[in-house]
Order: sequence, then C-alpha cells, then structure tokens
Amino acid sequence: MSDGGRHILVIKLGALGDFIQALGPMAAIRAYHPRDRITLLTTAPYESLALSSGYVDDVWIDIRPKWHDLTGWIALRKKFNEGYFTQVYDLQNNDRTAFYLKLFSPKPEWVGAAAGASHRNDSPERTAGRAFDGHVQTLALAGIRNVPVDRLDWMQGGGDFDGLHAPYVLIVPGSAANRPQKRWPVLQYAALCKALVSKNYLPVLIGSEAESETLDEIARSVPECLSLMGQTSLFDLPALARHAAGAVGNDTGPMHLIAPTGCKCIVLFSAASNPTRHAPVGRDVVTLQKSNLADLKMEDVLRVFERQQVAS
Repeated sequence: MSDGGRHILVIKLGALGDFIQALGPMAAIRAYHPRDRITLLTTAPYESLALSSGYVDDVWIDIRPKWHDLTGWIALRKKFNEGYFTQVYDLQNNDRTAFYLKLFSPKPEWVGAAAGASHRNDSPERTAGRAFDGHVQTLALAGIRNVPVDRLDWMQGGGDFDGLHAPYVLIVPGSAANRPQKRWPVLQYAALCKALVSKNYLPVLIGSEAESETLDEIARSVPECLSLMGQTSLFDLPALARHAAGAVGNDTGPMHLIAPTGCKCIVLFSAASNPTRHAPVGRDVVTLQKSNLADLKMEDVLRVFERQQVAS
C-alpha cells in the first residue's frame, strides 16, 4: 500500500474507446492510493467523465503545445514541477507523453513505456492485445494487481426516451466520418432491424447528428425502429445497455461504453482494425470480421445474436 499525502499524476488523453478501457486501471490506481491526491492529465472531452468517476481528485486539460512552441513547453514544464508529483502513471504511452517525462525535475517514479521510466514496460506484449490488457501488465510492475474492468455503474444517464420499451436491441451503425471502411453497409443494418422486428425486438438506433444520413436511411426502411439520433449523452449509453437484450455495432466509440456493462454485444470489424487489439472489454462480446464488411451477411449476424439470447 502507498504512503498517504502524495501527489499522483495519471496521464490518459484519448480516444473514447481507449479512455473507457483506462477507467478500470484508474480505479485500481485510486484503490492503491486511497489517501493520495490524484490528478488526471487528459483532453477536454473526457473531463466530465473523469470527475464523475470518482477515480481522480483533479483534472488538468493537456495544452498540447506544438513542437516549436517554446513558450508552451516552458509553461507545461512549470505546471508539472509545481504539481510536486512523486509518481506518474502514463496510460497514454506515446511519443508526446514520453517527452513529458523529460520535463520533470526531479524525475518522479514513472510507470509506463517511456525510456527512462522507473517502472518501464518495454515488452512487445504490451501492445499485442487491447489497451486494457497492456495497462494491466504495466501496473503490475508498480505492484498494482487485480485491475478490474470498469462496468460503468456510476454512469447512470438521465434520458427518458419516448417510445422505448423492452425487449430492445441497440444498433450502432456509424463510425468516424473519415473511416467509412469500418461501417457495415446500411442496407445490411436495415435488413437486420427488419429481422429483429419480426422477432418482436425494438431496434434502437444510436448515433450523432453527423451520422444522420445513415440512421435516417435505416429508419425510413424500418419505421418500427426507435431513432435516438443526437439524443443520447455518453452517460445515457451504459444506462440503456444495462436493460438491452443486446447491441450490434461497428468498431466505434459507443460500443466501448455499451460492452463493459455486460450487455450482449456483437462488434463488426473490417480489415481497417484488429479485433485482438481494438475490441471492447466486456464479459459477453463477440467480434465478427470480414476484410470488406460488405461481405458480412445479415444472416450470420442474426445467427450470433440468437445464439447469445439462448445462452442468457
């Protein structure tokens, strides 16, 4: 167990799926440092999540100075050193955070992959699997074990959605706009929704306004669907997932919020990403992969969904 009263820094910047996979490790760090003050260095989209989790006491937003921004680097070095951190847990482990180690004087204990870290994980196994698995390996070097998957029970949501009724299935047909190859064709999603309706499930469409074209096309084809496009916050997704019969979606951030709750998930992968490294964490997650997702048949996805329901 750690001594009390120290200042601890945790670094985790993004993206959404990686941040969610870091929450269990953050919980383990919090349990290991119950009397210490923990500060998280992150980016603005994750400030609310971090503070709501209870795993950190403070959040600093990374100013991310450009490499040529000498004034920014001097300010960041001053901020780090005035934090009087005795230990840093680097859950980001990229070139930028490795450089951050060089800004500290004196050097704190550093748990991560950076050269010069006091607890350095330079094993190729760190990046062989999911981000969560790499964090488990790294934290063990600092004596932190029994790292949980955070089931996100503290994310309760506040949405009261008209038309929502059980049994329902969450459908997540979008992805980042610059990664269209990660999307199962919209016509296949529409066919799956029709099949679910025929089996008395309510398909619930999840996505942002940026994905409106995809969600609208599904809703036009299957008017029985409930579209929650643009209506769900990050906190709503775990709340919806806890009561869902299942979820089907592409390799995208919202599936990382749905899967840890225990919801029965089917996550669809193309050659654009590797399920061994990028699948969400959760106790009932099935991944299906085709190099070209257009080759994945609706009947195959439906068969897996039905198998999951029988096993429940």
